[in-house]
Amino acid sequence: MWQLLIICLLVPSIFTAQEKWWKNSFIYQVYPRSFKDSNGDGVGDLKGITSKLDHLARLGVAGFWISPVFTSPMVDFGYDIANFTDIDPVFGTLADMDVLTKAAHQRGLKVILDFVPNHSSDKHPWFQKSVQRIKPYDEYYIWKDAKMVNGTRKPPNNWLSVFHGSAWTWNEQRKQYYFRQFTPQQPDLNFRSAALRKEMEDVLVFWTNRGIDGFRVDAIIHAYEDSRLLDEPVIPNSGYPADNWNSLNHIYTRNQNETFGLVASWRKVLDAQPGGKKILMTESFTGLQEQLQYSMNYYRSGSDVPFNFMLLGALNNKSTPLDFKRAIDSWLNYMPAGEEANWVIDNHDVNRVNTRIGNARKDHFIMLAAVLPGVGVMYYGNEIGMDDTWLTYNETVDPVGCNAGPGKYQLTSRDPARTPMQWDNSTSAGFSTNPKTWLRVNPNYKTINLASEQNDFRSHFSIFIKLMAMKKSGRLVNATTETVVIGDNVLGVVRRPTDSAKRLYALVQNFGSKPVTLDVSAWMNIPERMRILVTNRDWKTFSWNVIDTTALAMPGYGSIVLMPF
Repeated sequence: MWQLLIICLLVPSIFTAQEKWWKNSFIYQVYPRSFKDSNGDGVGDLKGITSKLDHLARLGVAGFWISPVFTSPMVDFGYDIANFTDIDPVFGTLADMDVLTKAAHQRGLKVILDFVPNHSSDKHPWFQKSVQRIKPYDEYYIWKDAKMVNGTRKPPNNWLSVFHGSAWTWNEQRKQYYFRQFTPQQPDLNFRSAALRKEMEDVLVFWTNRGIDGFRVDAIIHAYEDSRLLDEPVIPNSGYPADNWNSLNHIYTRNQNETFGLVASWRKVLDAQPGGKKILMTESFTGLQEQLQYSMNYYRSGSDVPFNFMLLGALNNKSTPLDFKRAIDSWLNYMPAGEEANWVIDNHDVNRVNTRIGNARKDHFIMLAAVLPGVGVMYYGNEIGMDDTWLTYNETVDPVGCNAGPGKYQLTSRDPARTPMQWDNSTSAGFSTNPKTWLRVNPNYKTINLASEQNDFRSHFSIFIKLMAMKKSGRLVNATTETVVIGDNVLGVVRRPTDSAKRLYALVQNFGSKPVTLDVSAWMNIPERMRILVTNRDWKTFSWNVIDTTALAMPGYGSIVLMPF
């Protein structure tokens, strides 16, 4: 009888661990246009992703999420969706997606799709019917009458698009403005319509029925707007033109309270689906303090991974070790009990990490994400240290960059971080058999590519493989986290397992360009002799060597992970 009691007590914790399959792991973002082209048209596709699943399995990631592959006119390269439950021909077919999902599951990989609920394409049948005022579609979007000023038609208020200019577009057929946070071809959906909410819930069910393991929710902060249509406050002396989105304080068009209830409703839908726990990841890209506040609300609403973007925005090449310590500690301190931390390294909307913090430190963030508790979210190419690609204005296709014009496109275009994956040194870096690809391949693919790095024990790829082995070992699942600032330019992180101090890991990172020698043993309360797990840059010592931590000689921008022996 007592044996049965023990089993009953243990089973819930076992089930919890199995349900959170993403716990203490990495999730890999695939940007499908740029991952692998299977048919030689210069654009990546689903069959291309399937052909590279062994690579993802070798990395040891828990799963991968795919940026939108749904039917789309491609005004915003897939984020303008004309059918939420079908695949665009440029990427393949529903059958191709089924094959990909099955093949991924056979390799122990979970598949996550982008869910884009804020808007659709203006080519979506819903919008076409909404223009015609056909019920219930007439309320699927946000329509408002014009404001007349001295006989001239004006938008209803001063709200601006993220892509700049008024957020309102006039529709001559309906004789009203529709609201859109992004391009004019991406009208915002109206979640105050019960019928629309049910439609989007049905989208989640459709894909989970086909074996999808979860969703990354795009632009969730924009899901609702204040119904009173009040003008947003102008930021005094913002330094931005009056039609630039950054010139306003967006208190009425972001993170409205109804948004959290919407996420909770999706959590309920996903929890009702068979086939194991479905992950829900939410994108809420705001300033650090605002993000801390709202991300915790997304946790409480049912988001498993409310993206932590501190490594993408708040922390950069000017940030000090103290800035990092405060930011990391704040997230861990604010996070609700029982939830999983996360650290996003890169994505398709920002410059790659080397541009943000410098080429010499490009491994710093991936080493941080591996050592810190929780989920690391990486972007294709992080594992080989891919760089941004400089592109001319004529080569630019991103609508944000194109709208900025020849003089400013480099400040806003997201294309440099979206160029094809560099697999080897053959035609188009092994991404395609076509020498002409949708975005030009980075010329450095001859030296920066997977084939050349996988046999180099000092490469970015080798660093990542070692970090993943550490992450997957399970030794850090139940471990405390301590961040330490050492002098002016060094950050330390200690992960100390609660059951055995002998299994601790220590990360030390030099933010400065000059070498330093430090007694990290005293600063971090770690053993005086430890074994090297992995280093970046050019150290005089190598992995698995034993090192004296009382006089750790670190090169400029050096980073090292230490373990007991």
